[in-house]
Amino acid sequence: MTEETAARTPDEAGEGTDTAGAPASVVVAGSDAGGRVPGGGAVDREWSLAELAEAYAYPAPTPGPGGREPWLRANMVSTLDGAAQHDGRSQPISSDADMRIFGTLRGLADVVIVGAETVRQEGYRPARARAAFAEARRAAGQTPAPAVAVVSAGLDLDFSLPLFTSPLTPTLLLTGAAAPPDRVATAEKAGVRVVIAGDGMGVDPARAVRALADLGLTRLLSEGGPRLLGQLIAAGVLDELCLTVSPMLTAGDAQRIAGGPPVAVPRRFELVSLLEEAGFLFGRYRRT
Repeated sequence: MTEETAARTPDEAGEGTDTAGAPASVVVAGSDAGGRVPGGGAVDREWSLAELAEAYAYPAPTPGPGGREPWLRANMVSTLDGAAQHDGRSQPISSDADMRIFGTLRGLADVVIVGAETVRQEGYRPARARAAFAEARRAAGQTPAPAVAVVSAGLDLDFSLPLFTSPLTPTLLLTGAAAPPDRVATAEKAGVRVVIAGDGMGVDPARAVRALADLGLTRLLSEGGPRLLGQLIAAGVLDELCLTVSPMLTAGDAQRIAGGPPVAVPRRFELVSLLEEAGFLFGRYRRT
């Protein structure tokens, strides 16, 4: 998935109250504050960017000398039968509301972390500045648009693409110390900032999170793909999952939202909020 399509000005976008441990908020589009739908039926209504910015705000920083701790959330979409994509892409199982949330999450983030394969499959372009979030980002000391951080071991990427040559905020490349030197040189020549976050060819997720935090990037958003999300889960660094459940069935053998070897013990997350629009469910889960 790439960019969102709608743009409405939010009242605020950035810091929110940390609701971990609070009861989940479950709201259906068209319902009142108590979740009741007048007349018993659903009413067509779009969640505005202001509402979404409030619903998906990052936890407020904890006061103290340590400053803001990194918070890593992932944003994924899945069909009713567990497919994370159709014909290799997530767009066919998405919706307008899903794209608004996609744009909101980008509008709140310091950096978007994405795997190299997803960059190739989805045709990633640089994140763009959004007028709806400009004032809030300035107030929070953020760049006009989030950086994109590509996770790659072999650096088999086309560094002539706009993602690398003309981003509003310089693109980062997370890789290991043993990455091919010629590919590192090519990336740096294109203007990419190479960040070493592993001792071998691959990236250590915990080191990647810390390396980004050391650059002042603490509001972290991963957009997958499934292989990267599986690595983040296995490493225990994922704080939050924003999951869209698409009311579609695809059958076939499409990937799930997370791949790789299973963890020894399932990771328990709690439901923080659940929104609905046009039959799509938008859940926000935090690890317990």
